[in-house]
Amino acid sequence: MPRFSYFALVMTLLFLSSSGKNLQAHCEVPCGIYADQRRFEEMLEDQMTIAKSIANINGLAGKKDGQSVNQLVRWINTKEAHATNVQHIMAQYFLTQRIKADSKDYSKKLAAAHAVMVAAMKCKQNTTPEVGIALENAIKKFYEAYEGKKYGAENSHSRR
Repeated sequence: MPRFSYFALVMTLLFLSSSGKNLQAHCEVPCGIYADQRRFEEMLEDQMTIAKSIANINGLAGKKDGQSVNQLVRWINTKEAHATNVQHIMAQYFLTQRIKADSKDYSKKLAAAHAVMVAAMKCKQNTTPEVGIALENAIKKFYEAYEGKKYGAENSHSRR
């Protein structure tokens, strides 16, 4: 096989393997292209899905018919996936790429980021509405620590 064709094949395979659906968070190539507000909106959307999942899980609990059991499992899986996505955004985007050790209020940002990750973990462990509310509050507090300003009406255009 000629060298050019081999190179083209390898490059095509690399492109195809890196362009999959799994790459929702921003890349780790230092490209300098960031969309912080989009990440906050995505985490808050995840939180709303978690809250809806919790409500449906509680509504389906105790039902034994096949359809209800099927839907219960699906809502549990959805809750898990969205809580994991919040943790992924915090770890892969904010903690790895955006929060720098020499940044102003580093400790405050780090503590607020940790609170979001713990709140997401508690959403996996529980089905009380309070854990969903705690996650929303933690995300907003992280926003305030990260942005240095209150989470307000200008941020809530896509909420509820």
